[in-house]
Amino acid sequence: QYVIMNGDTLEPLKIVSTRGMTVDTQEYHPEPRVAAIVASHEHPEFIINIKETGQVLLVNYRDIENMQVTTIDAARFLHDGGWDSTRRYFLTAANQSDAIAVIDSRERKRVALIDVDKIPHPGRGANFVHPKYGPVWTTSALGNDKITLIGTDPEKHPRNAWKVVQVLNGQGGGSLFVKTHPKSRNLWVDTPLNPDPAISQSVAVFDTAKLDAGYEVLPIAEWADLGEGPKRVVHPEYNKAGDEVWFSVWNRKDQNSAIVVVDDQTRSLKRVI
Repeated sequence: QYVIMNGDTLEPLKIVSTRGMTVDTQEYHPEPRVAAIVASHEHPEFIINIKETGQVLLVNYRDIENMQVTTIDAARFLHDGGWDSTRRYFLTAANQSDAIAVIDSRERKRVALIDVDKIPHPGRGANFVHPKYGPVWTTSALGNDKITLIGTDPEKHPRNAWKVVQVLNGQGGGSLFVKTHPKSRNLWVDTPLNPDPAISQSVAVFDTAKLDAGYEVLPIAEWADLGEGPKRVVHPEYNKAGDEVWFSVWNRKDQNSAIVVVDDQTRSLKRVI
């Protein structure tokens, strides 16, 4: 189920069931989960991923007593996703279907369902301008080492739009998040669920202007100097200025964890918190 709440008080205003039929086999699912929820920049709508049924719901909240819901068939096991650079198109991973669905939030329809390699996991994904293919959106994966770049500009680069234009090889599978920033040329890729500690405790970084040059590995967990523990490096996030990247270093609950701050320009350690 999903709940529409008062934005000021968080009072629940309407609870809506997500039970329904799967998009592929047309079987009834009694308890499909809600995954990503994002707010449309085009209409007064929430865009909601229903995981097990594979549907994307566009829920118009202007009048919840006469609520209008657009149901879009995508692919099963929808999870997380994010906007392209224009904030018109929502790209979301159906991770067990090995696909990326593209939703046009302005026209309220699916424009593409893109096949990718095993278990994509983009987080919100990462947008940058590729030197050859123009604007792209990026996802890494849980199931393999590939970082997939998808063209996102149907107006100026129509031949590349909603197609896989390049696949990079990272450190390994087990990635959860990729990140970049409009002011940066760095593309950061974590691998916290990789079984190799050397990979799960570090991060790969690509130069978006020289992608074929490969990646540099930064020893984030080593910089944190936490001693024993799994020390999984996860979820790079930029500060507002775009000159720092912050990483979480996760340990067990009975061990110390840390946040490691990296200078984006020099790729050097700035601070451990």
